Amino acid sequence: MNILVLGAAGNVGRRTVMEALSRGHTVTASGRNRTRLEGFPPGVDVQELNITDPAAVTKLVDGQDVVVNATRPPAGEEQMVAGTTRSLLQGMQTSSTRLIVVGGAASLAVPGTGGRLLLDDPRFLSPDLRHIGQASLDQYLVCQQDHGVDCTYLSPPADLFAGERTGSYRLGRDELLLDAQGRSRISMEDFVVALLDEIELSRFRNQRFTVAY
Repeated sequence: MNILVLGAAGNVGRRTVMEALSRGHTVTASGRNRTRLEGFPPGVDVQELNITDPAAVTKLVDGQDVVVNATRPPAGEEQMVAGTTRSLLQGMQTSSTRLIVVGGAASLAVPGTGGRLLLDDPRFLSPDLRHIGQASLDQYLVCQQDHGVDCTYLSPPADLFAGERTGSYRLGRDELLLDAQGRSRISMEDFVVALLDEIELSRFRNQRFTVAY
């Protein structure tokens, strides 16, 4: 497949590029700043893109089978994420290309709480980070609107960390996944395994899903 990774300089984005390459896909790595898009193997097409420009999005998406949006706003500007996602969706409205948005965990329901969102549960989200959770919830709500794009929203668990690739994970839908110790966690390496598996298997097309150990 032809896969375009937006936010390819970031932690999840760079790992997504490498996992896709290891599976034989053709990858375009994109970001706001071309100087940060260094160090990829030969064969990766590197493109600078401002996703707040719908016309530029439309042009770059042409010919792609899947777009992975792994972009993150600069620290202190988290509230921008809903608007940039809306611009991305606008730029893809005339395309049949599939979009997978790597979002946040704030919109997931916490098991055993009667539907309380992670956003409102200090066990999983510190109150001083609530503004970041609110931004990810706003992004999720944008993706739920009637925009006409083939869009899948991927929520990480509460703890997404740099670790090892084991190839193991569990799948969920709208509820936070917890392990036997009550933790919600997965390595970024296994997170992108699940992401590429979804690209190849299309189990959650036009839906939201989540992964964890």
